[in-house]
Amino acid sequence: MIEETQLPELGAIALVRYFWRQLTSMRTALVLLLLLALAAIPGSLIPQNAQNPMAVSDYFKSHRALAIWFERFSLFDVYSSPWFSAIYILLFISLIGCVLPRSFEHLHAARALPPKTPKNLARMELFQTWSSSGNELEIAKTWLKAKRFRILESEDSLSAEKGYLRETGNLFFHISLILILVGVLIGGLFGVRGSAILSQGERFVNNATSYDTISFGQISRESSLPPFTIKIDKFVAKYNTLTSAPEDYTLYVTTVAKPGATPKQQVVKVNSPLTFGSTRVYLQANGYSPIVTVQDKKGNVTFQGPVPFLPQDGNLRSIGAIKVPDGNPQLGLVSSFVPTYARSSNQGAISVFPELLDPKLLFSIWQGDLGLDNGVPQSVYRIDTSKMKQIALSSLKPGEFLKFSEGTVTFEDVVPWVNLQIVSDPGKSYSLIGGIVAILGLLASLFTRRRRIWIRVSAGEIQVAGLAKNGAPGLAIEMSEFVAKLKGN
Repeated sequence: MIEETQLPELGAIALVRYFWRQLTSMRTALVLLLLLALAAIPGSLIPQNAQNPMAVSDYFKSHRALAIWFERFSLFDVYSSPWFSAIYILLFISLIGCVLPRSFEHLHAARALPPKTPKNLARMELFQTWSSSGNELEIAKTWLKAKRFRILESEDSLSAEKGYLRETGNLFFHISLILILVGVLIGGLFGVRGSAILSQGERFVNNATSYDTISFGQISRESSLPPFTIKIDKFVAKYNTLTSAPEDYTLYVTTVAKPGATPKQQVVKVNSPLTFGSTRVYLQANGYSPIVTVQDKKGNVTFQGPVPFLPQDGNLRSIGAIKVPDGNPQLGLVSSFVPTYARSSNQGAISVFPELLDPKLLFSIWQGDLGLDNGVPQSVYRIDTSKMKQIALSSLKPGEFLKFSEGTVTFEDVVPWVNLQIVSDPGKSYSLIGGIVAILGLLASLFTRRRRIWIRVSAGEIQVAGLAKNGAPGLAIEMSEFVAKLKGN
């Protein structure tokens, strides 16, 4: 009769220890990394509220039933969703728990002495033996120290090893991974990222209302924004006259680092951002802003100012929307702008060069409700004309005006606009240092040759042998030099 073996139940502490070991295993870390990559896919395929709320609104209009389910599973806010955060936090914990013990192991290995001399050296590589002359151990000790071997002495033998830089490289590599994770964590908690479109002559004040888009870290708030200001003085773009390809962008600004500070003239290039502490301001994109004045029948100005237009091609043919909500009735100008006007048989008005050689504003005027008060976000570059009536169609050059049934439209001038990307990532320095240290540690680990040499004097006989760990080359040459030194050659 076979007796059944009863296994003892796991206690609470043993159960926690078991789950901790499973979570901090390399296999679990790799699985979580794969899950994080898979979880990020919807964020690339589905429009996100943080980046493009207009696209999300359009998705609700065209696929409402599907959009409702997407909303329930936070697929419009993937990177701030609970399930994505859970995977990220578990991966963070898993990597920390996986890397820290290995760091301690490499620390002990980097400080350890060589192992004792094996009893049977004949089984080791490059074994040799000959008669002793009496002072080989002293000669060996001097030579091994000169070659930077770490030595363990015994009565009749020496055990020497070098290449501990390999373990030091492993140690720094694992520590650098933790440093990178800390940098990513700090950036995720305290970072701020946003953008603002500014026309030439406008001023940017670093508060939340000045941004076109802005996203804060998990615990950062508007109060954490540094109080700097930027005035756009001039933007100069140079283009190749044959290919229309951009050759140089230069932005001239006046900055004030904090209230009461002296204004400073600065220049911004594509790869040369402004710096305010841990905040950097990058020049990301550019285009044109037509300056338009709209008057009603009585001559009252209902709209005036530059309106950024969105470029559509390399020659900066642009589209835009001029919305006049203060008019009675409300008006909207569905417009396009070309910096160097020409006509195409199949495309109509086009631009043949991105500079302002022959600028022209083309527009149609629509009358009716702009829908600005219904709470639904709208694109600043488009107008929904489904419930409006077209009342005029025309084109103007700078300085020209058009009288129509509800007033007058004047195309005053055109100025360039720039898109500034404002990024505050206080953890980036930690990640940068961690990345550099990781590369250096990996190189040291890969290219350092670790080897051992033993010598024993027994019964008037010299025995020497070596061992190259991981099959590293060069041991035979070093052993030949060692033997030659011992023999006095």
